[in-house]
Amino acid sequence: MLAGELYLASDPELAAENQRASRLLRQYHQIPETEPLERQRLLRELLGRVGENPIIGDRFYMNYGGVILDCNRVQIGDDVLCGPSVQIYTAYHPTDPALRRTQQELAAPITIGNTVWIGGGAIICPGVTIGDNTTIGAGSVVTRDIPANVVAVGNPCRVIRSV
Repeated sequence: MLAGELYLASDPELAAENQRASRLLRQYHQIPETEPLERQRLLRELLGRVGENPIIGDRFYMNYGGVILDCNRVQIGDDVLCGPSVQIYTAYHPTDPALRRTQQELAAPITIGNTVWIGGGAIICPGVTIGDNTTIGAGSVVTRDIPANVVAVGNPCRVIRSV
C-alpha cells in the first residue's frame, strides 16, 4: 500500500490496524481537554508524530467535517488551515474494470507544505503535492501538483496568480 502497489482493503492486518485506530480515536475523544498531555500521547500513538501544541500537528487546523483517508502517507506542514469539509484522499481504484473486480486498491502519498490554506469543500486527490504558502480555493479539486506561493482554484484546480 505505502509502495503504491495494489492491495486488498479487507486484508486482516489492515483490518486490525483500522480497529486499533478506531479504538484510539474513541479514547482520544473521551479525554477531557484539561488533560492535553494524555491527548497528545494518544495522538502520537495514532499518528506516529505530532507537533508542538497539537490538535493534529504544529498549528494544523481542520474544520468540521474534514476527512483524511490515509491509505498512504499524508505529510502536512506547519501552520496549515483547512476549511469545513476538506477531503484528503490517498486511496483510489484501478481504471481497468477487470482489475477493479479483484477488489484491489491503490494509494499514493499526499504532501501539503507549510502555511497552506485549503478552502472549504476542497478535495485533495492521491499523489498530489501542494507547495508552501499556497492557497487552494473553496470547492477546488486538486488533481495535480500545485507549486509554492500561489493561489489556485477550480475543478480541476489551476493556478490563477502568485502571492
